Amino acid sequence: MTTLSAPDRLLSVLSAFDHEHPALSLTDISRRAGLTLTTTHRLVGALAHWGALERGDDGVYHVGLRLWEIAALAPRGLALRQIALPYLEDLYEATHENVQLAVRDGGEVVYIEWLSGRSAVGVHIRVGARWPLHATGVGLALLAHGDQALQQHYCEGPLTAFTPHTITDPAQLRRVLAEVRRTGVAVSSRQVTDDALSVAAPVHGPGGAVIAAVSVVVPQADAQVPALVPAVRLAARGISRALGWRP
Repeated sequence: MTTLSAPDRLLSVLSAFDHEHPALSLTDISRRAGLTLTTTHRLVGALAHWGALERGDDGVYHVGLRLWEIAALAPRGLALRQIALPYLEDLYEATHENVQLAVRDGGEVVYIEWLSGRSAVGVHIRVGARWPLHATGVGLALLAHGDQALQQHYCEGPLTAFTPHTITDPAQLRRVLAEVRRTGVAVSSRQVTDDALSVAAPVHGPGGAVIAAVSVVVPQADAQVPALVPAVRLAARGISRALGWRP
């Protein structure tokens, strides 16, 4: 049996928390982290003292604000989000639909901003949520502009299906990625839910590399893709220029 190092044990405690489990008791943390209660108590105490965890009056632990302070330093996190927000707001005003900004982390997209209208289509997205690259518009935009090794590895791996419309055939995925590169936009229809369609475009960093993607998600039945494409492209280009990109 492999013995976890001290850093690994600390990370396993923090990893016990996720969107489905934002508040945990000491026993819950111990079970989810796979550590003894004694070890968990010691590590949680150290993390709480530093501010990475906070303990409520009911004895339940939450992620602490100190982690938010550290995370805010990530160049692909809060800094990017602040630069992009005015353009995301413009896209929302133009569509009054769900607007999203995401970055790639390995084979997944991580959503770092999300604006939602009251009457917009329901989506399974929140800030910090992760989804496989092939199943979302932002994911397809990011994967299409990734390097060849990434695309080859991803297409060879399992492509999880969420609806009957999710891309699960590697050859089809390669064709879709080629079309994204040709047109500059990604359209993902009914891949995560049967009622939603997204249109996404890549965001370029100062050196020209694609570092993020922006999208709008609309009801599939009412989707007017040709009308959405210019608005999404304009938002992506505006964010790119604000980041220092010059085509």
